[in-house]
This record gives sequence, structure tokens and C-alpha cells, in this order.
Amino acid sequence: MIIRKALESELPFIRDQRVLSYEEHAAKIPEGHWEALKQGITSNVDSQPGIELLVAVVDNEILGSVALFPAKIEAYEGYVEAVDYPEIRMLAVSPAARGKGVATALISECIKLSKGKGHHSVGLHTGEFMDKAMRLYERIGFERLPQYDFEPADDGIVVKAYRLTF
Repeated sequence: MIIRKALESELPFIRDQRVLSYEEHAAKIPEGHWEALKQGITSNVDSQPGIELLVAVVDNEILGSVALFPAKIEAYEGYVEAVDYPEIRMLAVSPAARGKGVATALISECIKLSKGKGHHSVGLHTGEFMDKAMRLYERIGFERLPQYDFEPADDGIVVKAYRLTF
């Protein structure tokens, strides 16, 4: 598996793959929340300066992707104050590629890049309905930061904050 920076020409595929990856959650959440989530993961927010968009590739096939937002950037439309460490966002793995270490490899690369820039931690947020993702983050060593949780749609669904300190 190769982890590399995404090419601009790959953006439409990556955004479509995110929808396929997150679609399993649509039945667990209100339709309005799903539509907002889908809009967020297909927006061009991942094209802002300073954001590193990475892909995991095997045999020239993109199996997953992740966006690493730099520290002190407005990453959540005013819901959370800018933090002094990078944020992992929009981690997505093709349903067919799950269980093969793709997500762990992408997270590991985000950690490596963050360390390389002199940071001592990396954070992320995830919907409380993403049970498998939360188990993965906790297994890697991420710790909860409830003070940075937020509820974006006023529908009772909390987006939970995590941070890994190294």
C-alpha cells in the first residue's frame, strides 16, 4: 500500500468514494443530518491552502483518503475554536477495502506528517454514530476531549472530539 498526496484530478473520485464510505450511516441518523454530512464531505473544503489530502493506493486503485487540516485553522465552521494541533478529517475507506489496514495507514501518515512539522498531537472529530471509527481511534490511542464536542444540526447528534498526544 502506498500513501501519497492526492492529485487534483482525483478529487471528484475521492469525494464520491467518501459518500459511498459514509452511506452506511444514513439509516442511523435523521435525513437532514445525512444531507448536511454528505454536503460537507463532498465540498471543496479539502482544497484550501495548507490542507494535505492523502490517498491510500494499491495496484493504482484508491482504497481510501483523508484530509489533514493544519493547526489553527477554522475547520468546523465556527462550532469549535481553532486548536493548536492538526486535525484529521474526512477519513474514508472504500467498503470493499475495509479490514485491510487502510484507515490505520492513513492515520499513521497523518501522525508522521504532524510530528514532522513539530506538533506534539493530532486531533479529530467523529459523529457519535460512527462506532467502528471510534473504536479504531481509541485502539490507536486517541483520547476523548469532550470540551471540543459539538452538535452541528441541533438534532441531538454529537460530534465527538479526540486527540492523540505523542
